[in-house]
Amino acid sequence: MENGKIRIAKYLAMCGLGSRRKSEEYVAQGRVEINREKVMSPTEKVDPKIDTVKVDGRTVKPKHFVYYAVNKPAGYTTSTQDAHADQLVTELVPGDPPVWPAGRLDKDTTGLLIMTNDGGFTQCLTHPSFMKEKEYLITTDKPLSASDLDRIRKGIVLDDGPVKPDLFKRIDENRYRIVIHEGRKRIVRRLIAHFKRQVKELIRIRIGELELDALKTGEYRKLTDREIQSLY
Repeated sequence: MENGKIRIAKYLAMCGLGSRRKSEEYVAQGRVEINREKVMSPTEKVDPKIDTVKVDGRTVKPKHFVYYAVNKPAGYTTSTQDAHADQLVTELVPGDPPVWPAGRLDKDTTGLLIMTNDGGFTQCLTHPSFMKEKEYLITTDKPLSASDLDRIRKGIVLDDGPVKPDLFKRIDENRYRIVIHEGRKRIVRRLIAHFKRQVKELIRIRIGELELDALKTGEYRKLTDREIQSLY
């Protein structure tokens, strides 16, 4: 950021208008003005302290966004509302301002979950086009064979399409590390079930550059500015 100025696309994302990519579309469509002058380029800069920005004639200002890393325990449902859930992940973080999960973890899956009230940030984490790596530790009921591991690394086809992990490595007899971009429902568990094995424990330890590290089960912390930028 130079002399307090930031790119207009980033500013619009901070105002809750969607991802930077979506914000660039607003500029290209001629819908954005800075101090009553139409913005011609998504690289144009704005000073949030003194400039007035309008989209479709309406003044927009940055929202107060919060970003939490949570070590989700087993038994918590990744939702903001569920009449059938005993425990919701929203109970693990402050309620003001309200936040939602940026992505999902199964009820029985533990580990790193990001929660925020930033819609553009959520899209960057969840939309397939952004290709965010996710790393898990898997414990199975029975070991996978060497040929099973070879087939996983080459890629297999599930009922909803092919899947090929970026990395699949044995840690010991029945514990494995997987790195995957996929976000399809229960994809890691279904991958293991394809080989007639059951997942006994599944822990997400990394999303992009953000790692679970020493965050204890059930605890949360705010993301740093550097961590937020690395995930955008």
